[in-house]
Amino acid sequence: MRTLQVGKNEAGQRLDKLLGKYLDQAPKSFLYKMLRKKNIKLNGKRAQGNELLSLGDTLELYLSEDTISNFQTAACKKGSFVPPVPSVPLDIVYEDAHVLLLNKPAGMLSQKAKPGDISLVEHLISYLIHSGQLTEEALLTFRPGICNRLDRNTSGLIAAGKSLCALQDLNVLFQERSLHKYYRCIVAGALKKPCRAEGWLRKDERTNQVQIYSQKQGDSLPICTEYMPLGQFQAGGRTFTSLEVNLITGRSHQIRAHLASLGHPLIGDSKYGNREINTYFQKQYGLSHQLLHAYRLELPMLSQCLEGISERVFTAPLPELFGQIQGESSGPSPCPQK
Repeated sequence: MRTLQVGKNEAGQRLDKLLGKYLDQAPKSFLYKMLRKKNIKLNGKRAQGNELLSLGDTLELYLSEDTISNFQTAACKKGSFVPPVPSVPLDIVYEDAHVLLLNKPAGMLSQKAKPGDISLVEHLISYLIHSGQLTEEALLTFRPGICNRLDRNTSGLIAAGKSLCALQDLNVLFQERSLHKYYRCIVAGALKKPCRAEGWLRKDERTNQVQIYSQKQGDSLPICTEYMPLGQFQAGGRTFTSLEVNLITGRSHQIRAHLASLGHPLIGDSKYGNREINTYFQKQYGLSHQLLHAYRLELPMLSQCLEGISERVFTAPLPELFGQIQGESSGPSPCPQK
C-alpha cells in the first residue's frame, strides 16, 4: 500500500485528475475500477473520483509497488526529473513563495523541444530542489512551470509559478493579455516616430517560419505591434535604431517577422534578418543571435497568491551586447520627438 497526503498544490482538483498525474500511464478504466473495488480510497472511504480534494486529505493506494511503477512514466518516478549537472545559476529578478521572475539568457530553451533537452524549466526545478523549496516526492503530483515562452535566442523576463494557484493565475494573465510586455531590440534603418503597425501573420508549422501580409490570407491571424524609437547610431556605414516594442497581439515570431516585413529587420536574426548586416555584427562583436530582449513587465492589480507582484513593474537588464553595439561610451543619439 502507498499513502499520499494532499498538499497545497494538489488541493482544489478532482481526485481522478490527481490519480491521472500520479499514474500517468494507467487507463482511466483501470483507475475507476480500482476506485469501485476500494483499492483506492479517499480518507479511508470509498470514492467515486469526482471528489474535490482538500488540504490534508489522505489517499490510500492498495496496489503493489510493481503495479504503481509500471503505470508511471520515467518523468513521474521519484528522482527522475534529471536536474542539470552542473546546475546553471538562475538570474532571478523577483521571488516570493509563489512566483519567480527570471531573466533568461539567449541560447537557452524556455521549454523542451525534444525529450533529451535541458531547458529553463529543468533549471527551475533543479533550483527549487537544491534550495529546499521543493521535494522530489512533490514532483509526482505537481511540477512548477513557466507561464510565457521566449524563442531560444531571445533573452529576458519569464514568469514561473512555484505553486499551483500561482501557475494557474499567471497563465490566465498571459492568456487574457491583462498585463503589459515590452521588448527592446535593435533594427536596421532609421526610425524616428512611434508607430502602431498592423497586419496578418501565417505560420508554416513545417518550417517553423511565418509570413506577414497586409491583408488576410487564408488562415492568417491579425497582428498588431507598437514600437517607440529610443535612439539611432551608425555602424558599418549604416544607420540602426534601438526600439522599445509593445506586443498588442502575441503571435509566434511576431516582432522579428513584422519589423522585417516593414523593412527593418533585427540585427543578428538569421531567419528574418539581413545576411550582410548579420555577418558584419558577427565579425565585429561575435553576435550569433537576434538582439531581442523581453525588457519590462507591468502587472495589474492582483490578489491572493499573486499579491506580491500586484501593480508592480519589473525589468530585466539588457545584455551587455546591446551596450557594446550601440556604443557604451556615447550611447545612441536620441530620436527627435515629433
